[in-house]
Amino acid sequence: MEKKRNTIQRQIILEAVKELDIHASAEQVYEYVIQRHPNISKATVYRNLNQTVESGELLNIGDFDNATHYDHNCHNHYHLMCEKCKRIFDVEGDYSNIISQAPQTDGFDITGFCLTFSGLCWDCKDSKKEVK
Repeated sequence: MEKKRNTIQRQIILEAVKELDIHASAEQVYEYVIQRHPNISKATVYRNLNQTVESGELLNIGDFDNATHYDHNCHNHYHLMCEKCKRIFDVEGDYSNIISQAPQTDGFDITGFCLTFSGLCWDCKDSKKEVK
């Protein structure tokens, strides 16, 4: 893989994802960045997010609520998305045996998987109790 230049914009965007620490969407990263660096364009943010995923510096954890989200925590882990507030949380654990249990399709080699749990976070669960 071709090594990308380590630009100032790239560092700003990486730091933004780390500082936000919320499994931010590309739009959330852009909004955060332009508050501090108004001359950085949306295209620059999106391009650099994609490049940092390609280089392994960030994870693209998939689409949640119609937006791609990014994680600076690049070790093997999984995610939980709250169905009410849409926040995304890390879930630690080893679910790697799921690959061996997945049905094999002729000619298809499974090289990875994305596992996301859904439910209610503690805040939303507590607010649901109060409403009753």
